[in-house]
Amino acid sequence: MKRYVFDSSALISYLDGEPNAPKVADYLEEINDKELEAFLCVVNYGEVYYHFLRTGGNSTGETILRTIRTLPVEIVEANIDLTISAGRLKAFNKMSYADCFAAALTESKKGILVTGDKEFKQMEKSIKIEFL
Repeated sequence: MKRYVFDSSALISYLDGEPNAPKVADYLEEINDKELEAFLCVVNYGEVYYHFLRTGGNSTGETILRTIRTLPVEIVEANIDLTISAGRLKAFNKMSYADCFAAALTESKKGILVTGDKEFKQMEKSIKIEFL
């Protein structure tokens, strides 16, 4: 069964109505229709929140938090194992620490990362990635 992991760029694209929004909507529809598993690390949840808080203020930020909770995506806490994995990835890759959490979650779930962030190109040999 397919398991998807979303990074913040994918959800920001969807929630902000950016050009890749329809592609993300297709993933969410597939997840819902086929009852697939999908995940978002709490660190990336925070990234989406601060993006909308910064660009739209408190009301927009709070609305986005509620909206994400309605999506067919499970928010995963950053436990010790996930944090150690993210730290390992950060030590040996040129990518943001938050992106390392998305990659580490993808590894741990044996999933497919859905992203619009080209920074993940360096991870293509380690994890499955579908670029928007």
